[in-house]
Amino acid sequence: MHGYSDYKIYIQPLGFLRGCCASRSVKVGQAKWLCGGALAFSMLRIIYRQAGVRQKEDMILVSDLNQYMGDLDRVEQDVISVLLMKISASRQTMTLGQHKKLDWSRPLIQGVVNVTPDSFSDGGQYNKLDEAVGHAHDLVSQGADIIDIGGESTRPGADKVSVAEELDRVIPVIEKLSAITVPISIDTRNAEVMEAALRAGADMINDVSALSHDDNALNVMARSNCPIILMHAQNNPDIMQNNPQYDDVVLDVYDYLEKRISVCKEHGINQSRLIVDVGIGFGKTVHHNIALMANLSLFHGLGVPLLLGVSRKSFIGHITGEKKPSERLAGSLALGQMAYDQAIQILRVHDVTETVQSRAVWCAVTD
Repeated sequence: MHGYSDYKIYIQPLGFLRGCCASRSVKVGQAKWLCGGALAFSMLRIIYRQAGVRQKEDMILVSDLNQYMGDLDRVEQDVISVLLMKISASRQTMTLGQHKKLDWSRPLIQGVVNVTPDSFSDGGQYNKLDEAVGHAHDLVSQGADIIDIGGESTRPGADKVSVAEELDRVIPVIEKLSAITVPISIDTRNAEVMEAALRAGADMINDVSALSHDDNALNVMARSNCPIILMHAQNNPDIMQNNPQYDDVVLDVYDYLEKRISVCKEHGINQSRLIVDVGIGFGKTVHHNIALMANLSLFHGLGVPLLLGVSRKSFIGHITGEKKPSERLAGSLALGQMAYDQAIQILRVHDVTETVQSRAVWCAVTD
């Protein structure tokens, strides 16, 4: 493109429509379906970047896209066509073991079970086996579609936990829950824990380091066939909030996740198994988090399902002044609504009952 090897194009779908308006607009060529789902988009922001700097942005109506494309060179046309295909295409259902699956016909809710003494919101509440198992069953009864079990706190400033201790925390819980009807994800950065958790009954991996923390993680995942959540984080938890900086946080996070998808594919991990997470609060300031929330729809250009974890996070407290994580429900629900309106596929939460109710109302209005 223009002879520049570092010249890049990004597309952000905008101008979202729902219901009959969406269907009619798609039918007459004024909109396109977003991820094959209930929302359609009628506008595009096309971003051109070189050497880490945005060169220009164009706002284009979908109805004017063919005319716009006619003024571009062939390589640019091809890049935009591929991105549009990724943005518009339905996300494939992910089939897991024991007749479990991830079906993207509506946003899924991932309920959090922290088997830790020091997690930022609920550390110490469920770090005993019976308490953790009971809480997981409660979340399923409340409507959680996925149960996410973690044995190492990744809150800002958290100390690293030994693999042996992490295994002692999570494996008994997974074994006790292996017969539940919803998928179990294991929140870990360590290959040994991933492998043991899958043997114990976990169905998917949720790695805050996008399989970059442990040198053996890619090999372990290449030998499995489970879904994998790749999250963006700048630096390790103990230092990640020490003045995080980006050239352009939205595009830098996009580039990182795109690269990790490519690395996975190079190691024999099929893209159809991958889910991405922008990593709200992981090596990001309040400004960075807000920018990512406002531009989530751009990440559909990666062509894989998108997960968002904002529940009770500190940047809600910075915005609202609420210091207690447990009192940030309203802010969490508001951000979840923003995420639904940009067609995210999974919302990771602590407050399942309230989130299920919020989703039900959103789905009713959208349909």
